[in-house]
Amino acid sequence: MTYIRYGFWAVVGLCLIAVGLANRAPTELSAMPRALADALGLSPTVTLPLFVLLFLGVGLGLLIGFLWEWIREYKERAASRAKDRELAALRREIASLKDEKHEGQDEVLALLDKAG
Repeated sequence: MTYIRYGFWAVVGLCLIAVGLANRAPTELSAMPRALADALGLSPTVTLPLFVLLFLGVGLGLLIGFLWEWIREYKERAASRAKDRELAALRREIASLKDEKHEGQDEVLALLDKAG
């Protein structure tokens, strides 16, 4: 199974390298339209290879998706924590009830009864 995983990631890596080599042309990325930038006297542009912009876009999309999903699952995580707290309280109650049941008995018999 490990070799299949390594093979899969090797293929993904080769595909990413191929995309990078095919999209090496420099591309100018502007934060605002040129007319607005000239009017404001700002020129927020950067020149990067196209594959960098593609990979940054995919990475940013994944990051936003993971964050969105984490926020969406908040209710499920809160419900799970509440169930865990309830389960721990019930286990403590069971242990205390078993201790009350065996109160006053011989310790060896109480231990055997608890184990069984």
